[in-house]
Amino acid sequence: MVETMKAIQVSEFGGPDVLELVEIPVPQPGDDQVLVKQVAAGINFADVYLREGRSGGTPPFILGREGAGIVLATGKNVRGLAEGDLVSYRGPGPGSFAEYVVASKNLSFKVPDGIDPLQATAIQVQGMTAHYLTHDVFDMGPGHRCLVHAGAGGVGHILIQIAKAKGATVFTTVGSAEKADLARSYGADEVIMYREREFPEAVLAGTGGRGVDVVYDAVGKATIEGSIRAAAFQGTVALYGDASGQTPPVDTELLGVNCTYLTRVGLPRFTRTAEAINRRCGYLVDLIRAGSLSLNIADPWPLEKAADAFRALEARATVGKQILLP
Repeated sequence: MVETMKAIQVSEFGGPDVLELVEIPVPQPGDDQVLVKQVAAGINFADVYLREGRSGGTPPFILGREGAGIVLATGKNVRGLAEGDLVSYRGPGPGSFAEYVVASKNLSFKVPDGIDPLQATAIQVQGMTAHYLTHDVFDMGPGHRCLVHAGAGGVGHILIQIAKAKGATVFTTVGSAEKADLARSYGADEVIMYREREFPEAVLAGTGGRGVDVVYDAVGKATIEGSIRAAAFQGTVALYGDASGQTPPVDTELLGVNCTYLTRVGLPRFTRTAEAINRRCGYLVDLIRAGSLSLNIADPWPLEKAADAFRALEARATVGKQILLP
């Protein structure tokens, strides 16, 4: 067993330039943890917020909150996972941008045959987010209409496919012609280009003035008021991210127009138990096996190119799930 590993460390808060490749000791698993030899580590906007100091943390720390790899060792309390198993995992703490990581057994998913490590990584944060949004925040079904912002993004393209699998009509917003084509390929019924028309008006026109039953909004600051306007009477707006910047306070008079339900949600509350994680990941695996879910995974970045990966992500120059290869 090697004693040291390469990892991406944040020694001070800031932009992508603060990410540094370091050599540090390989961590050892606690009683309820597994030691994983990393195959893939997922990149998320939450990592941007952590790197910049917007979501707490005390440098130095290793960035990254999700990944997939092979179990090398297990803690004494771990049951159901064994050396050689492929697992995917999520947080709660940072540390996945490294060659080895210790993951909580309760936040790990044993990946079944037929699912590769890149797919296993993509179903963690993005996949489970799409699942709880379409099953718990608003239980999508036949006849429902939804608006998915950023339909070619990591969560957006999964949301579209789950919504279609559940029989819903999907409107989506994108920022380019290339992303519009991608959103259509995933089954979106109507694709709205931000630069070509105002999305609330487009949604209202496409629904006979009624609006949609639910809006899934990870953009936040730039879209939240329009999302509320696009919702139907007693519709739901689920805010689950702030890609355009921190969402400002909302004028409650806007909600009163259509008696709109506005909720702010986050993945940790919906994945607090091993049962919840296994249920959500299992559903996504079943969709993949049935051919109803195709994961858009971009060409992976080598670990030492982490800063370049973040520059591309923050410039909105990426499509699909961004992954580092430790």
